[in-house]
Amino acid sequence: MNSWQLAEFEGMHDIYYGTALPPMRRPIQIVHSADRIGVPTFHCPPEKIVAVVETAHPDRNTVFKPVDEVSQQIAGHLLEFLSYEVKHDRLPAGLLPLQSGVGNIANAVLRELDGSPFRPLTAYTEVIQDGMLALLRSGTMESISATAFSLSEEGAVDLHANIDQYRDRIVLRPQEISNHPEVIRRLGCLAMNGAIETDIYGNVNSTHVMGSSIMNGIGGSGDFARNAFVAMFLTPSIAKGGAISSIVPMVSHVDHTEHDVHVIITEQGVADLRGLAPRRRAQRIIDQCAHPSYRPMLQDYFDRARQSSPGQHTPHLIEESLSWHARFLRTGTMRPE
Repeated sequence: MNSWQLAEFEGMHDIYYGTALPPMRRPIQIVHSADRIGVPTFHCPPEKIVAVVETAHPDRNTVFKPVDEVSQQIAGHLLEFLSYEVKHDRLPAGLLPLQSGVGNIANAVLRELDGSPFRPLTAYTEVIQDGMLALLRSGTMESISATAFSLSEEGAVDLHANIDQYRDRIVLRPQEISNHPEVIRRLGCLAMNGAIETDIYGNVNSTHVMGSSIMNGIGGSGDFARNAFVAMFLTPSIAKGGAISSIVPMVSHVDHTEHDVHVIITEQGVADLRGLAPRRRAQRIIDQCAHPSYRPMLQDYFDRARQSSPGQHTPHLIEESLSWHARFLRTGTMRPE
């Protein structure tokens, strides 16, 4: 029992007890992202309670970096893409329910949305961070469905201070509902998640550095990417001061296959991959998303791969496909020695 959590949080939760094992499963009756289908409390038989531990310990809060120029450019390209989709009647003026991963770029995107013409926004996501609270506060977003918070210290203070403004507009669900594939697909969520690297065919690595060192878990990004109406992955085109290219011939670890990745966005631009064959996907990613200092290297790899295997569906030079990672581990940079 954590007294740090406000009593006013009561009522935000929507605990659904309708799930069952096959073949007894029933449709989940969520038609709009803010629909409530359960009860505000968990049920626990008293005989199962061994002890109650009292604490007043605050949540472990995330530290976000200030929004930098690269994050702003990525956010700007994303808004341009969404505006284009609205203009061509592929999205409504208020968009579809948003899902956002956690991190500095995601917060930058949410900040840019606050000044956008898209109204009213809704979210069907896994985690609420500072940027979404700001959207609620300004009135740009009318409701959020999620399962957890990932706030900075300032965000936690804001949540506590303004809980009366937030409580009726936030629904907290069990993860099996917030990340449920059928609900995500039916609502038509727009998924925005970060990537560590992506290859020229659109496979995305969002968890491992150099194939072996884990940076973070996959979280709910897989649930949303596989079922979203549009699955977007955001990343700066370079890292470590340019020693690493985030666009590589082949990713060193695959979390999201090319079949689940619709759009890739870096500060260089947007690659809309929907409906494209692998070779066209590769050229678009190189042209639109790669950093200029690595673009000639990627083009050279792709050209030679096509020449060496002209009849193949997804041309690769297997002996070179991970050589950029090997070079970085050997020399500290992906650039040629």
